[in-house]
Amino acid sequence: MITRIKRRGQVAIFSLAVALLASCGQANKSGEEHDTPTSGTIRISVDETYRPLMEAEIKVFESLYKKAHIIAEYKPEADCFKDLLADSSRLIFVTRDFSEQEKAYIKELKIKPQSLLLAWDGVALITNRSNPDSILTMDQVREIMDGSDSTKKPQVVFDNQNSSTVRYVRDSINKGKPLPQNVMAAKTNPEVVDYVAKMKDAIGVIGVSWISDPNDSASIEFTNKVQVVKVRADYGSEFVKPYQAYIALGSYQLKRGLFYCLKEPYSGLGSGFATFLGSYEGQMIISKFRLFPARLNVVFREANIR
Repeated sequence: MITRIKRRGQVAIFSLAVALLASCGQANKSGEEHDTPTSGTIRISVDETYRPLMEAEIKVFESLYKKAHIIAEYKPEADCFKDLLADSSRLIFVTRDFSEQEKAYIKELKIKPQSLLLAWDGVALITNRSNPDSILTMDQVREIMDGSDSTKKPQVVFDNQNSSTVRYVRDSINKGKPLPQNVMAAKTNPEVVDYVAKMKDAIGVIGVSWISDPNDSASIEFTNKVQVVKVRADYGSEFVKPYQAYIALGSYQLKRGLFYCLKEPYSGLGSGFATFLGSYEGQMIISKFRLFPARLNVVFREANIR
């Protein structure tokens, strides 16, 4: 179902650390044991943009720590923060850090808010395979997103009206300007892909992980149904797709961070899973999904191909 959007103004050393914490156990004042960094059950909220990535991270983590059970709910970013502040989730994965107001509120609860940049992510623009407009400058992207393009009016489609991609475009692309009235929102990233695959003049805005895993049948299917737009940065000379190196170097300008935000009064499973994503193992999974790992020391070198 499509709905109209309303306008409005270096590597962590993980295994040893969690083993020591887990061996000590965690107990509250009543003597009941809490979950530990490697055992127990926890509910987390995840920006729906990162569902393919997070499903892979959870699968590996639970295979390493058999007594750990992570129940993830995938939803718009705004709802993830609501869950965290309302104690529905202790741990969320989103595209921004805590605001100062959110930090102050959590500190009032005598809990230290914790957060960390885990990766750099690309926001991908997708079009129908028969659409000739598969390369865009950043100026053209801005004109499409704020509705000032007078030559053509493509149908822009987001995953959800409360999603991180909508907020990203409003804040980082439009610089506060509202989205045009003809912008639409589906419920999920797969629905955006399906809509764009059917509509010749549509442009979809999704997270790059949905179209990046070469070993995932759904990702391959999505890539075959649509084409990914090449974008030229304001300071660039090439039109590039959201590949890792281009995201890291800034050649692909539509980039944002992936953060964890944690509100946990003790060192429990939320801390353990968050630490795992910053570890070598967790960062390598991130790299598989074509995000650029922020906690790995990556060196770029020029090479001549003969």
